Amino acid sequence: MSVSKFNHEGYFDPTVHDALRNIEIEERASRREILQKQIPNYRPLVYICSPYADDIPNNERRARQFCEYAVQQRCIPIAPHLLFPQFLDEHSPTDRELGLFMGLVLLTKCVEMWVLGAYISTGMQREIDKAEERGLPIRFFSEDFEEVIP
Repeated sequence: MSVSKFNHEGYFDPTVHDALRNIEIEERASRREILQKQIPNYRPLVYICSPYADDIPNNERRARQFCEYAVQQRCIPIAPHLLFPQFLDEHSPTDRELGLFMGLVLLTKCVEMWVLGAYISTGMQREIDKAEERGLPIRFFSEDFEEVIP
């Protein structure tokens, strides 16, 4: 997220943060609308960040639903955790690290990160940290795919 929760003196300031974050969300929506009018087939790449390992069948189902939601929002979802387990072993530390690395490479091609749910796994946190490091806009969504302010 590009808006700090702290003011210029370093004090926690959630009211200003929430107001600026809402402005950021509105501006992003406005820019997307303009792009879609200028380029009718424009669909931005969005990185899907959601849990995987703890409950694989349920988490895969939720990630697929979140990808479907992204497509409905005229985006192209990138969900490495749905692709890489097809040929990498989630239980192998070497394969897991390789999958996370490849996901972070794909993250650099995306214009936004979308995070699903309140639970943030260690893998998700690494992805979020990398997105923040790159200044990538991060949007958080509830389990019902409603955008929330963290």
